[in-house]
Amino acid sequence: QVQLVESGGGVVQPGGSLRLSCVASTINFSIYAMGWYRQAPGKQRELVATISSGSSTNYADSVKGRFTIFRDNAKNTVYLQMNTLKPEDTAVYYCKAQYIAMNYWGKGTLVTVSS
Repeated sequence: QVQLVESGGGVVQPGGSLRLSCVASTINFSIYAMGWYRQAPGKQRELVATISSGSSTNYADSVKGRFTIFRDNAKNTVYLQMNTLKPEDTAVYYCKAQYIAMNYWGKGTLVTVSS
């Protein structure tokens, strides 16, 4: 069982930046593919960005060029650097760890982009 704890959410003005963190409680963090997903009110959860165990990355078209996902295996942590935030980025952001058929989710952190 892997526990994931997200942090770093908050309220930010349009055009601002936030960095989300997700710490995993596992000694084998490096073997997991990690991802950030988000769910806005009234909408389905959607993929934001993923990073493989080999640090290959993938982004949703809506965040390409603005968000960066990266990981620090020594700290069991995956990050999401979010720049040039827009009101439509407002959502609960969830961290996910995946290895073969095993998937683990965090409880989420709220990001609100508003003036």
